[in-house]
Amino acid sequence: MSPTTDTPLLLSRLRSALPPEALLTDPAELAAHSRDSAPFSECGTPAVVAVPRTAEQVEHIMRTAYELGVPVVPQGARTGLAGAANAIDGCVVLSTAAMDEILSIDPANRLVRCQPGVTTRRLAQAVAEHGLTYPPDPASWERCTIGGNIATGAGGICCVKYGVTADYVLGLDLVLPDGRRMRTGRDTAKGVAGYDLTRLIVGSEGTLAVVVGATLALRPARPPALSLLAQFPSLTAAGDAVAAITAAGHTPSALELLDRATTEAIVELGHPLLRPGSAATLIVESDSADPAPDLAAMAVLCRKAGAHEVATSATSKEAYEIIEARRLVSPAIGRYMASRGGGLTAFIEDVAVPRTALPELIGQIEVIAERYGLKIFTLGHAGDGNLHPTVVFDESDADEFRRAQEAYDAIMAAGLELGGTTTGEHGIGTLKREWLERELGPVSLELQRGLKRLFDPKNLLNPGKVVTA
Repeated sequence: MSPTTDTPLLLSRLRSALPPEALLTDPAELAAHSRDSAPFSECGTPAVVAVPRTAEQVEHIMRTAYELGVPVVPQGARTGLAGAANAIDGCVVLSTAAMDEILSIDPANRLVRCQPGVTTRRLAQAVAEHGLTYPPDPASWERCTIGGNIATGAGGICCVKYGVTADYVLGLDLVLPDGRRMRTGRDTAKGVAGYDLTRLIVGSEGTLAVVVGATLALRPARPPALSLLAQFPSLTAAGDAVAAITAAGHTPSALELLDRATTEAIVELGHPLLRPGSAATLIVESDSADPAPDLAAMAVLCRKAGAHEVATSATSKEAYEIIEARRLVSPAIGRYMASRGGGLTAFIEDVAVPRTALPELIGQIEVIAERYGLKIFTLGHAGDGNLHPTVVFDESDADEFRRAQEAYDAIMAAGLELGGTTTGEHGIGTLKREWLERELGPVSLELQRGLKRLFDPKNLLNPGKVVTA
């Protein structure tokens, strides 16, 4: 624990305006809230975990910590994959998980107001009752929270057509590091008054302010979708199919790519449509007004690009079966890990490149896997160039752990060399600070550090994450 934290004084001050159940000090609770889901990222032991239920309680926590000079680390569901929610020694972990109210749903203006602890799944289910949808769909959508999605700028499978979290955040209710409250954004469909502080906060990973409320845009419910699955003899052929689909003006609601290792793992799991021996698999979904001819046209483009297996759905049941291949990625990787005897870590990475560079990056990842003697499963959102290489390794094996770290760095370097970015939707956290500095350059980095100092002059809010002060 940090020697600068006077824990008894901190707890006494916090208890003056918080109920006993809002403060967790049991060692098991502190350990459970010490980190998110990212390996390779350091974490510390918090002095206390604060679990407020109201914005006023958050204000009290922030004012107290600011006056005492105690760092505060905001947390949601801890499903993040960059170390952005990792505790530091002696800090206050501020969990917004109990702030889970959906405040209002406004069908006429197509917006919803909610607290940050609402899960993405629950929000989607609530607005669906009004014939509306909240499109962002991170893979962890059953557990992840709206506050965490906003903090990381989360994406998902349907981003290729519907965009990412930032495209749906209209306004935010915030508490600043010194405890002051403010609101950004607006409820109107249009608005350009002043600097766009809402967009600045989205993706800032809890380093500038604590989100205590959000106003989100909604869309009409998505129509029923149909799907196709195409398998290719080479990565180049799959890349040509993606390029052809985009060039032809199609707007699929999902366009997912699986590499050879991932395809084989799902084949071994027993999916009825996947065949062994493919270098790449595309999974395409269309929810257009008339998806059948749309899919038929995309199937033709896949065959022209060299697909040797193409399956299209005619019913919602068949469409589900195809999309199920994408959902089986995690179970398939889990089965592989179990075959190695268990005790392994599967680290889901996040790198994005221009769509045309996707096959080359996947090819380089396969070379990296061979070079470092590791199993790497690569899947991703082909429609927007965002890949998720999953490195499987044994953390207890020092040599394998080292090779996994080096492979991770090699993947980051390959992405940047191809004109890409080190993160498409997972964030920077502690894991990618050095890579962010390489990506941004000195001028941009200094401006970003200046923004951090402006919002947080004492460097107390999630310090050491994203950019160093």
